[in-house]
Amino acid sequence: MTLVARTRVQGIETLTLDAPATRNALSAALVGELTDALSDCAEDADVRAVVLTHTGNTFSAGADLRDPPAPDTFVAVLRQIVELPRPVVARVTGHVRAGGLGLLAACDITAAATPATFAFTEVRIGVAPAVISLPLLPRTDPRALTRYYLTGERFDAPEAARIGLLTTTGDDVDAVLAPVLDGLRRSSPQALTETKRLLTARVLETFDRDATHLTALSARLFSSAPAREGMTAFLERRDPAWVL
Repeated sequence: MTLVARTRVQGIETLTLDAPATRNALSAALVGELTDALSDCAEDADVRAVVLTHTGNTFSAGADLRDPPAPDTFVAVLRQIVELPRPVVARVTGHVRAGGLGLLAACDITAAATPATFAFTEVRIGVAPAVISLPLLPRTDPRALTRYYLTGERFDAPEAARIGLLTTTGDDVDAVLAPVLDGLRRSSPQALTETKRLLTARVLETFDRDATHLTALSARLFSSAPAREGMTAFLERRDPAWVL
């Protein structure tokens, strides 16, 4: 079963996360397929840009708690998106949680339909948004991240745009993205590659400085007793023991 579908129209390669039964949770298998698809895009001179989108009502629910990728594997795919020599555009028509927000932050341009919702739910299962901070911290409003990291609150698409998580939002996400994709098709491939390199330099500095530490932190937290309780509670659809 294919978990990442691929299509191409006029030089725009669309990669579609296609595991709606698990709300496109980031399993080891899905992340592996996404890695392979991105590698193919990087090597194909006919790809002008990449659109990352999804089936179902959720862009990604975050890590698949039954089959999560290793933290260093997820860091690698985030960096792959940032370093890809083609612009990567996220197209969101549903909800985004936890690790899915890391995918968004790694993309160069992000657009979501107005009904989409977002939440950093890690604290509610006993862990922290560790590795996804690598692209998030350099690109997102720090005061807003403080609130949403610490509380796990849900917020809407206009708020996501205000804090820098989204580039743009609108009722019709395809109408919003039409001029973006047209602009990318009209741009020189060499110019796009070099301009992206300028724009992502600070993000990659964060990866170089913090990836090892945050990968270790993520692994430690996910193997902890509070995380086991939080994940068990989530799967059993009950409150974890620490809820007052």
